[in-house]
Amino acid sequence: MTMDQTKIAVDVFNKLADVYQDKFMDVSLYHDSLDVFCNSIKKGNPEILELACGPGNITKYLLEKRPDFKILGSDLAPNMIELAKINNPNAHFKLMDCRAIASLAKKYDGILCGFGLPYLLKEEAVQFIKDASQKLNENGILYISTMEDDNSKSGFKTGSTGDKMYQNFHQADYLTKELEENNFSIIYLDRKEYIHNQEKTTDLIIIATK
Repeated sequence: MTMDQTKIAVDVFNKLADVYQDKFMDVSLYHDSLDVFCNSIKKGNPEILELACGPGNITKYLLEKRPDFKILGSDLAPNMIELAKINNPNAHFKLMDCRAIASLAKKYDGILCGFGLPYLLKEEAVQFIKDASQKLNENGILYISTMEDDNSKSGFKTGSTGDKMYQNFHQADYLTKELEENNFSIIYLDRKEYIHNQEKTTDLIIIATK
């Protein structure tokens, strides 16, 4: 996204961090896919990188399932990071753009990006998959979720609070193609219908192993 679009999204998430926490702390809709992620990482005490962690809602569930996970969570909104720290005293968090993972020094056993892709343009999402491939250890697991629709429908959307943000829709075809071209094998692909403000969206969840 452009700097302006990113700044708008960060400002909205910063402002609405508490609202977002109240609404999305319960991740039970995604337990099945998160369980696949947890169960697919066979190694003990694995290093996990979580991107766009928000208030640490997914982090919390992961640590309940796998207390041995060593999680570094990241987000671009400082207020989200503060909430994530409170919700997950046993994880580490830093302010970071998920588009910057290529600059990280180490590799991870799992990378999870729950609904970070709606804030990445198509070419950024494709680059993210390439970068994730470089940052995963052998047999590493990648989890991505996004809103699925024709990419051309991306644009500014107004939320229930009246705040506008640029949202990108992504398609399974180019995401799976990019995963396969970067030596990933897809182990899980699921879609969930999600009703929000009487508007129906389709959530797409893909888990792949390197």
